[in-house]
Amino acid sequence: MSEEKQVVEVPEKFKGLVESIEKLTVLDLAELVKVLEAKFGVSSAMPMAVATVGAGAGGEASEKQEEQTAFTVEITESGSNKIAVIKVIREVTQKGLKEAKDMVDAAPQVVKEGIKKDEAEALKKKLEDAGAKVTLK
Repeated sequence: MSEEKQVVEVPEKFKGLVESIEKLTVLDLAELVKVLEAKFGVSSAMPMAVATVGAGAGGEASEKQEEQTAFTVEITESGSNKIAVIKVIREVTQKGLKEAKDMVDAAPQVVKEGIKKDEAEALKKKLEDAGAKVTLK
């Protein structure tokens, strides 16, 4: 197969810049991209929605998505044993008795945010063992 080089018309104001870039090596270009990303707070990576458009059916797109790494534990109901739930809330959040009780009474309420999966599942189990209903987000 022969590759045809696509001709791109470069506006006059960018000609000097494009000529300078053409002289760079691949490694220099990669370094330049990193510097520009850091300087302007942008990313040269394609947005995920655009990148997965060409993926085939059958769940291939979802397999390519990254696994969630930060979880939020939310108490949805305090259950019948509020005292046990309050004790767990105090233990994991280091809050005082009144703050923990208010949190349990105000369910649904976020208990912890941005925690790892194993920590979130352990906290969920602790709260459920105390009688609360919990969801992970």
